[in-house]
Amino acid sequence: MSPFPRATEAALSAAELNARIRELWADGELPDDRRPEYEALVVEWAAAALEDVERAA
Repeated sequence: MSPFPRATEAALSAAELNARIRELWADGELPDDRRPEYEALVVEWAAAALEDVERAA
């Protein structure tokens, strides 16, 4: 199974991606084994946030 859950899911909103990012940091620290997932989520969040801005413009 891929550490990047979005590979098979429909596109998530920036808010949904932000919630997933916050869950990874729930204990105040990012576990080393979750760093690849975190990095992928941040990239996806940035793209989703940009889409939100473009739609609003």
